[in-house]
Order: sequence, then structure tokens, then C-alpha cells
Amino acid sequence: MKNLILIRHAKSSWDSPVNDIDRLLEKRGIDDAHLVSSNVHEFLPKSFTICSSTAKRAASTAIIFAQNIHFPVESIVFSKQLYTFDGKQLEKIIKSFDKVADNVILFGHNAAITDFVNKFGDVLITNVPTAGFVSISFDTNCWTKISKGKTNKIVNPKDLK
Repeated sequence: MKNLILIRHAKSSWDSPVNDIDRLLEKRGIDDAHLVSSNVHEFLPKSFTICSSTAKRAASTAIIFAQNIHFPVESIVFSKQLYTFDGKQLEKIIKSFDKVADNVILFGHNAAITDFVNKFGDVLITNVPTAGFVSISFDTNCWTKISKGKTNKIVNPKDLK
């Protein structure tokens, strides 16, 4: 069994004239990341790996989650490859995960996350919102063999407010 939790980075700011990869979280994004991460403990596996895009908004979201779920921040795996908006590229990355990792929490970007969730989950989601959390399980022991899985839990910030 493989379990994947996909989390879209929290709301970022467009106010500063910086490169996209350097955009920071805005206050609402920080608040939403804290809100969601404080309400998902019961939906997390006992052990897991956290992977995040290197984009500042995704990395900041991952750090907030890690702190709130008591995961060592220094153990987060940051990957430039996860800075993708393409669902097929995200699928390729996920299918390349180490077989030993049974439970992965991934922080990334749209449209890649929504595309992946709709292709591999069994619940259609129009749009995974910023700071949105989607958990999918796959009946396989190898990431390369994942196919249609079961969507176990969806948590959106607006549902917690």
C-alpha cells in the first residue's frame, strides 16, 4: 500500500516584483497553512516522508506543516523538480519515488496537483485550493505501478473557518 498526501502551497503574494519561484506567502496563506496543518493529525500515517518544491511559497508551507505536525524541518526533502505546474511531470516524479517510502506528503503547485488528484483519485475536484490537502491511497507496493487510487480525505481551509 502506498499513501500520498498532496498539499498545494498556501496563498502567496503577487505584490512584490520578484521571480515566481521567490514569491512569499501572504498573511492569509500563513494563517491557512497553520489552520489546515493543525486539523489533519488524525489523517496522517504514523511515519512519512515530506517532499517540497523549492519555490519559497511551497517550502514555507511545508515548514509550517512540519512544525505543526511535529516533523523535523531538517528532514524535509526539497526538490527543484517539484517546481512544476504540469500534471504529467508531477506523475513522473511521484512514480520515481523510492519503493521504501510507503507514505509521502508532497507540497507543490497547481495545475499539477489538481490534474494528478483527478487522474489518480476517485473524487473529482474542480480545483485544489491553496493550502488544500488531499490524501490518496494506492493498492500497490511500488510507486511505478500506481493507478486509480482511493481519495481518503480532502481538507480545504474554507471548510475549517
